Amino acid sequence: MSGTYLGMPAFPKAAAVSTRDSRLRANLAHATRTIRDKRARAVAELDDWAQLRAAGAAVKDRTLRHLDHYLEQLEAAVTAAGGHVHWAADAKEANRIVTALVRETGEHEVVKVKSMATQEIGLNEALAEAGIRAYETDLAELIVQLGDDLPSHILVPAIHRNRAEIRDIFRREMGNWGRPAPDDLSDSPAELAEAARRHLREKFLSAKVGISGANFMVAETGTLVVVESEGNGRMCLTLPQTLISVVGIEKVVPTWQDLEIFLQLLPRSSTAERMNPYTSTWTGTTDGDGPESFHLVLLDNGRTDTLADTVGRQALRCIRCSACLNVCPVYERAGGHAYGSPYPGPIGAIITPQLRGVEGTLEASLPYASSLCGACYEVCPVAIDIPEVLVHLRERVVEGGPVTRGGARTVLRPARGHAAERAAMRAAGWVLGHPGVLRAGMRFAARTRKLHPRRLPGPGRAWSDTRDLPAVPAESFRDWWQRTRGTGSVPAKQAGDEK
Repeated sequence: MSGTYLGMPAFPKAAAVSTRDSRLRANLAHATRTIRDKRARAVAELDDWAQLRAAGAAVKDRTLRHLDHYLEQLEAAVTAAGGHVHWAADAKEANRIVTALVRETGEHEVVKVKSMATQEIGLNEALAEAGIRAYETDLAELIVQLGDDLPSHILVPAIHRNRAEIRDIFRREMGNWGRPAPDDLSDSPAELAEAARRHLREKFLSAKVGISGANFMVAETGTLVVVESEGNGRMCLTLPQTLISVVGIEKVVPTWQDLEIFLQLLPRSSTAERMNPYTSTWTGTTDGDGPESFHLVLLDNGRTDTLADTVGRQALRCIRCSACLNVCPVYERAGGHAYGSPYPGPIGAIITPQLRGVEGTLEASLPYASSLCGACYEVCPVAIDIPEVLVHLRERVVEGGPVTRGGARTVLRPARGHAAERAAMRAAGWVLGHPGVLRAGMRFAARTRKLHPRRLPGPGRAWSDTRDLPAVPAESFRDWWQRTRGTGSVPAKQAGDEK
């Protein structure tokens, strides 16, 4: 069983530890730079990438506006095709439903396809408490599970591990699966993949229950879609007698024509491939082909509350490509574990606080885990303006405005760490609203500039330890203009000429 995200510290505290790990930083820097360079080349091959991106965003927005309609259409189509649909309001209910479905089969082991939704709800831990062991079959997820670790990347969960570390984990832990540990295993990628394949093959052939998520759900036909690169997903989706899929309600798209857009956007943005090596689709059940029983668990878990936020709802467009992680300077240095959630990086900094609420210390800190450089927005294949949402969430944290979660209206309390910032912003607002005070302050700052410290004292020292304080000019712009032009206002023509 892998580790848990419960009790994770706030981002600044976790990042203070992870940024001192030189091996972690080296692993992340090498991996993210390699992935983003390959992605850039793959995207550059398409002349209409900007149009595809806009189309993807438009389809997602249209679907979210009418989400109730498309979910009901999806339910009807899945049911008509022989599947069973279950609705889960939160993680607890989803875990209860899946656990009960597995128990009904009489099985005590399940194989799993890589799934962010099941990580979000802590399904593996819930199954373990019920005496059911879940085996991750994605290579990176297997590494994380064997290492009793946590995923640190959406696409490459074990991105924080290098080959030598993976070899040591396999040597130490694979023997616990009932087979001899491969003592002579090297750190060759081919040997590591073969070791994982040998150990998983038996599970694929014997498992009676498979658990998955889905990248997309097509409302018009009730079809679910999983895209992957290894083939393990195909085994989990076709060999077991019972298939249970846990999927966030935002993953629905109206039609197959809409799906076509995302099957072009996702592979180039995630794995830098023109198309995914394995694209599996299934619709209900078919006699003699695939699982005999199919259950779809539609997961809310904060998504309806997020949908009610007109700014924050764009986070629900996310197709989990991880492109934003690979360009983020904060993620590259801090790593995924610092985000305290299955969703790390820029997208995690806006999804986690919305799904969980910003009342918690960790959740309130995540909107500040960004330099607002905007690189994440530039690479997002569905044009999520992550910096805009970050600023919006920061405002909610600082101001403590009302929010509705789970039908209950509460008032958020400002985090203690932001009290000074809130006071400073109010003071700045008052000064900027009084031109005379602003003019006097600028003159005073200019005339005392030789006395200004190079570093801020007290709590401000941490800020100026990594930045140079800007030098104050000898006179303000207003004074310079009046001295050189003899007027207190800028003539319209001259102002235009200076542009």
